[in-house]
Amino acid sequence: MKIRSVSALQIYDSRGNPTVEAVVELADGRTGHGLVPSGASTGRHEAWELRDGDAQRFLGRAVGKAVANVNGEIARVAVGRDVFDQAGLDAALIALDGTANKQRLGANALLSVSTATAQAGAVARGEPLHAYLGQGQGRLLPLPEIQIFGGGKHAQGRVDVQDFMIVVPKAQTYEETLEVTFNVYHAAGREMKARGLLAGVADEGGYWPAFDRNEAVIDALLASIRLAGYEPGRDVALSLDIAATDLFRDGSYEFGIEKRRFTSAEFCDLMISWVEKYPIASIEDPLAEDDWDGWKKLRAAIGHRCQLVGDDHFTTNLARIERGIAEQSANAVLIKPNQIGTVTETMQAIRRTQAAGWLPVVSARSGETEDTFIAHLAVATNAGQLKVGSFSRSERMAKWNEVLRIQRQLGARAEFRGTRIFEQAGIRFGRPGGR
Repeated sequence: MKIRSVSALQIYDSRGNPTVEAVVELADGRTGHGLVPSGASTGRHEAWELRDGDAQRFLGRAVGKAVANVNGEIARVAVGRDVFDQAGLDAALIALDGTANKQRLGANALLSVSTATAQAGAVARGEPLHAYLGQGQGRLLPLPEIQIFGGGKHAQGRVDVQDFMIVVPKAQTYEETLEVTFNVYHAAGREMKARGLLAGVADEGGYWPAFDRNEAVIDALLASIRLAGYEPGRDVALSLDIAATDLFRDGSYEFGIEKRRFTSAEFCDLMISWVEKYPIASIEDPLAEDDWDGWKKLRAAIGHRCQLVGDDHFTTNLARIERGIAEQSANAVLIKPNQIGTVTETMQAIRRTQAAGWLPVVSARSGETEDTFIAHLAVATNAGQLKVGSFSRSERMAKWNEVLRIQRQLGARAEFRGTRIFEQAGIRFGRPGGR
């Protein structure tokens, strides 16, 4: 089936910022759409998000240039191609851009067309997107990592740590993870209200962190778990996104609200102490993106009992993932399609992560759209984990709900392994201290 036309328009993400949507129309009139999210906390190794930079329009955030690139150069390359040749199209897009980080045409322009093509291919085949992307091999429903409190750049720096999340070790089904999360999320709201600290939500729907210490947020999360009737560590475990690159300044790490500075070794020791003290199953970006020695030290110290996820550290970039595997700097990779710019490169990053015995975590961005592509991607690749934000706001709930629909489509073929997937990477987390 040939691509008849490619076009784009400026739409708006969950923060009301401009972003790109592409439409790929096939010869028979059927279409696929690709909507591109945007991050607030971004690594410098990410593919380039092209914005207009004209302060007079949308504070410089308009995406007219990216839209024009889709409607012009990209359309001319894509039109007439076989919609089912995703790898060929993506290779052509990469070659057309011609830069290492897609800065000429913009990764947002390229990704919009790449994902729209995948959507159109699934429609043309009459298949759900997860079945089309995974060639019918996807069956593993992802373990959700769900934010309860927001922080970092998602909450204007109100606390330093970016995400305070939970996973549900006791869950035997995907639905059970959502029910437990619902109970903890609403218990957290009651806990904040009782403390006189209830002050709305952050970018991804987690509660606004009205605290004066980072560990105070962890303590409030543990209190919320207990208030919901669960035992921390046994029923519900913690997952943190430190977003440490945002804390790294002039060669050291800084907790701004606590006015504390740390060397790399001291920050490693802090992370180790938190794993000893709290029931933490996963830590994302515990160190800055290029602090390779610190990452290796932390992996050696706690990688056997805690998932260590590289986000800014890897940026869904195959070359950086290869280096991480060679140096054993982590044991998991956060997967964000807009960090790399095409569907093919995203899936290559997932496959290489899995081949190394590491764990991929498919993730949304803080500036999200209503698109559910990543829910299908997680199932298609049997990634095993999905992180999209909190248990509120429709751009977040759309992804959790889509997994329920995928489960129904899969029927008896659907599988849920929960935190048992950690064993694939040799991770055996338990109560504080690894007991």
